[in-house]
Amino acid sequence: MTGTKIDGLEVAKNVKEKVSETVKQLSSQGIKPCLATILVGDNPASQTYVRNKHRACEEVGIITQDHKPAEDITQEKLNELIDSLNEDSMVHGILLQLPLPSGLNEFEATSRILPEKDVDGLTPHNVGLLSIGTGILKPCTPSGIIEMLDYYKISLEGKNVAVINRSNLVGKPLYHLLLQKNATVVTCHSRTHNLKEICKNSDIVITGVGNRDKFTLTSDMIKENAIVIDVATTHHDGKLKGDSDFDEIISKASYASPVPGGVGPMTVAMLLKNTITAAALSKGIDIKS
Repeated sequence: MTGTKIDGLEVAKNVKEKVSETVKQLSSQGIKPCLATILVGDNPASQTYVRNKHRACEEVGIITQDHKPAEDITQEKLNELIDSLNEDSMVHGILLQLPLPSGLNEFEATSRILPEKDVDGLTPHNVGLLSIGTGILKPCTPSGIIEMLDYYKISLEGKNVAVINRSNLVGKPLYHLLLQKNATVVTCHSRTHNLKEICKNSDIVITGVGNRDKFTLTSDMIKENAIVIDVATTHHDGKLKGDSDFDEIISKASYASPVPGGVGPMTVAMLLKNTITAAALSKGIDIKS
């Protein structure tokens, strides 16, 4: 007996359809949602990510601005670019693609983005709001995971959840989102002792290590009918994979997300959702999810 695949492509499509409808509603009120991206340098992976985001925006009717400063841009000039986008009333969302080239301060740059235009949810202001349960623009990958669980009507109330990631992008914000759903959360990382035991005692395991040489989540690490969300992306044996082998995990889990086709599409979908939320709020309109 096998479990149910959590299909990120299906959930993302559902989110995009709602976003597209909201874009039409906002446009009828004279609001044309616009996302500005900043890609510093020519990192191939980052170029692909930004290109996919622009393509997704086009699909739902969101206008985009594509800013591509050279790798040798100074911090001062990068700050000036961010300031100009902050001041541009036609721009509703600003996305600074990370990582930045060496020599540039990521915290300084992301912190400079106005919180109401921070569609990545990474400014100290928005991180603080998230931590006290009042966040509106939330980090895309963690909020995408919650969206997937909601779509499949997987309750988090009272569930024991192990999150194997403590990054600012995924693990830390996800901790708060899970707590707000009344889950009991254990955040695990490279220094965690008895990781296998923690996973086996968890109803839900969310893993995001992204290095198969250091960690692989195997079926003997989860209990029967556990729920597994694989956030990681890594190249292993010539293929794009996560921290686990889906075919192995799904034979024991009640629900599991694959890689690719799981969390990845949700990250972009939630970016679109954040952009229309920011556009609506810029005019004092509160759109419901």
